[in-house]
Amino acid sequence: MSIKEKNKAPLTGNIKYLIVGVLFGIVFVKAEIISWFRIQEMFRLQSFHMYGVIGSAVLVGLVSVLIIRKFDIKTLGGEKIVLPVKAFSKGQIYGGLLFGLGWAITGACPGPLFAQIGTGATIVIITFLSAVAGTWTYGYLKEKLPH
Repeated sequence: MSIKEKNKAPLTGNIKYLIVGVLFGIVFVKAEIISWFRIQEMFRLQSFHMYGVIGSAVLVGLVSVLIIRKFDIKTLGGEKIVLPVKAFSKGQIYGGLLFGLGWAITGACPGPLFAQIGTGATIVIITFLSAVAGTWTYGYLKEKLPH
C-alpha cells in the first residue's frame, strides 16, 4: 500500500461512522429526545417519554452485553470483546450529580448536542463548548479527584 493510499484509508474507513452518526441524529430528532421541552418534562416528572427511551436503551444494552458474553461474539475485525469489571467509587456519585445538574440546566446531554446544533439551535454551541471545557478540566484534575 502506497503512502497516498494509507492517508486515504482512515478517511474512507470512517465514512461508515459518519453515516451511522447522521442516521442516529435523525432518529434523535424524530423521536424528540433532543427537545429541550421533552428533557424538562422528564426532570419535572411530567412525562414518561424520556424515561421510556432511556429504559429501552438500558434494556437493549443489557441484552446486548449478555449476548456478547454468552456467544463470545467478536468485533468486525475479529478481535475478542473484553468487558472489564469496574469497581464502584464515590467519584461516580459526584460525577453523576454534576452530569445530571448540567443536563437539567442546559436541557442537553452530550449525545444529542450535535443533533441540536444541526437542527439550528446554535445556542447549544455554548453547551458544547462547556462540555469540552468540563472534559478538559476533568483530565487536568483527574489525579486529584476521588476515584
